[in-house]
Amino acid sequence: MKVIRGLLGLAAVFSLLAVSGHAVAKDRVTILYDAFSDNKAVTKDWGFSALVEHDGKRILFDTGNNPETLEHNVKALSVDLTKLDFVVISHRHSDHAAGLRYLLKVNPTVPIYVPSEASGMFGGRFPAAFFRAAPSLPAKMRYFDGIYPEGLPSGKVFDGGNFILVEKLTEVSPGIYLVATVSNYPGTLELHELALALKTPLGLTIVVGCSHTGIEEILQAASAVDPHVHFLAGGFHLITMPEPEIDRIVDNLKNKWKLEKVAAGHCTGEPAFLRLQKAFGDDYLYAGAGTRIEIP
Repeated sequence: MKVIRGLLGLAAVFSLLAVSGHAVAKDRVTILYDAFSDNKAVTKDWGFSALVEHDGKRILFDTGNNPETLEHNVKALSVDLTKLDFVVISHRHSDHAAGLRYLLKVNPTVPIYVPSEASGMFGGRFPAAFFRAAPSLPAKMRYFDGIYPEGLPSGKVFDGGNFILVEKLTEVSPGIYLVATVSNYPGTLELHELALALKTPLGLTIVVGCSHTGIEEILQAASAVDPHVHFLAGGFHLITMPEPEIDRIVDNLKNKWKLEKVAAGHCTGEPAFLRLQKAFGDDYLYAGAGTRIEIP
């Protein structure tokens, strides 16, 4: 009888934990920052940030365009940025990274994964071969008098910060990957970008920031982890594309890449929102600022 009572007591404890919200949270994405919303508690602004909760990990993906707006939105949504496992900054543009100024105030030591670029805003290194030696020049005309430092460090825009440079596909935690790509598109040529890929029983969940490197190029790179992407969220960067090109990409997302669910935001663009909603129907998930989306 004592054993039975003990088991009943444990069941009651687990029940209380679940009710009180202390059980392991469901996997979900909370959109903290975007320029559209149906939540009156948040402030809309151009930029992107999302809290990704997966397999017990809390990951901040991008930090938006303005530190004060990020602060307002996270407080409005009761999100605690002091309790993060790590942060991912997709790329160097300010509408994804400027909110770091607020994050670093409240959580200055959190690991922050950033794209590796020789002259990136998060630090990096120039290889000695970059300087292309011309030994016939006099020393006063040569960089560093012709004695080049190996791996010359580049400066950081942000004071402090535990920045970790990523230059290739990297598993940062079991089943959690950073997918590194480089843009070949005019206007963002050679921009480095990271996407977040999560392994789930249904396939990959991928969160993207702005997809300057091309949403299909990101999917191709992620296929090294798993060729099937179940759920794609974030900015697909179709906002400036001609409508026939949007139609082609939306068709490819649905029929070539076999995506099952999408939650498009930020730079995807209104014409693409319309087409994605039509193509995916109930599997098009609204992703305005303030929305919490359970990872399918």
